[in-house]
Amino acid sequence: MSVVDRFLNYVKIDTQSTEHSDSIPSTLKQLDLAHLLVRELQEMGVKEVDLDANGYIIAHLPSNLDKQVPAIGFVAHMDTSPEISGKDVKPQILENYDGEDIVLDKSKNVVLSPSDFPELELYIGQTLITTDGTTLLGADDKAGVAEIMTAVEYLITHPEFPHGRICIGFTPDEETGHGVDFFDVKKFGADLAYTVDGGRLGELEYENFNAAGAAVFIQGRNIHPGSAKNKMINAILIAAEFNGLLPENERPGYTEGYEGFYHLLEFNGAVEEAKLSYIIRDHDREKFEAKKALFNAAIQFINAKYGEGTIRADVQDQYYNMKEKILPVMDVIEVADQAMREAGVTPIVRPIRGGTDGAKLSYMGLPTPNIFSGGHNFHGKYEYIPVESMEKAVEVVLNIIRLYSEK
Repeated sequence: MSVVDRFLNYVKIDTQSTEHSDSIPSTLKQLDLAHLLVRELQEMGVKEVDLDANGYIIAHLPSNLDKQVPAIGFVAHMDTSPEISGKDVKPQILENYDGEDIVLDKSKNVVLSPSDFPELELYIGQTLITTDGTTLLGADDKAGVAEIMTAVEYLITHPEFPHGRICIGFTPDEETGHGVDFFDVKKFGADLAYTVDGGRLGELEYENFNAAGAAVFIQGRNIHPGSAKNKMINAILIAAEFNGLLPENERPGYTEGYEGFYHLLEFNGAVEEAKLSYIIRDHDREKFEAKKALFNAAIQFINAKYGEGTIRADVQDQYYNMKEKILPVMDVIEVADQAMREAGVTPIVRPIRGGTDGAKLSYMGLPTPNIFSGGHNFHGKYEYIPVESMEKAVEVVLNIIRLYSEK
């Protein structure tokens, strides 16, 4: 089965995760894809396949070499973003893209345009898979899943291809920051690994944000507006005031590269009470800690102004920058770099402006940088992926495997 056929099959399955659950997986529908992947692996002939109660798939291909080489892992996540629906995804396939605007949904005037997304011009003449303008596509990270599965099938159908022990991992809930909370690194058994979860063709990443999530609760006091003087405390207005205390130029829409941010993800409120959800990000650990300190200072200011207990926040660290764990083992980056160049792909080494399962895995003792899956505009209805980039991702995975077999 081609990587495209796999991908189109996988995106039909709604695997949207949710932040409003304490269970892993956070949504049972993620298991629909997990069961399909287990079945496909077994049908390929992979004998070591396990799906555990938390929705983690771990599978292995034994080495076909007569020498010891590192066991290599490849990891991708099955869930899609909680931010936009992943149900009833209807991919559109556009062959020989001409560089013009792509109308995704005419009735709602949803247009994928190179004037807004200039990266489209990189793919003139190629085949693009887009959304229909009503949902996300799911390339994050079903493209990575499809690419790993296609590479595994190639290894099985080409027994002459040299490889050491290959470890395959598919995880739930990466989008909620809990993707490897219960991942069994020892059972996985890899000496090093790669997440296939990056964006555009050529991305090679071993730096990511330090990350925290914050839930903010504001208690107001609702009084009939006709008699509210000196009595009403409007939680909505306090929420706006609190958000205004955070630096405006440190929001996602104003930052790039190594610049961190505060991102207001969700707001629900009325006069009586309000709830806000934030993520706090920075590549630099000291700046990350300073951002959390400023956030807490804003909490203290509001309480000092309106009374203790008016506002409270639960700030929890989610993951840290993997850079310090990768630097001592830069061979994993050098091999990936060579694998891309041999596939005719120019490596783009840059920091991840987001998170990855590889960050936590690296701190769990398994160095796991990130390579491209090929998609663009993740987490939204303007998401798309070039077919040629997916095919190159499969080639790069196979090149990594071959290069380690030659060591």
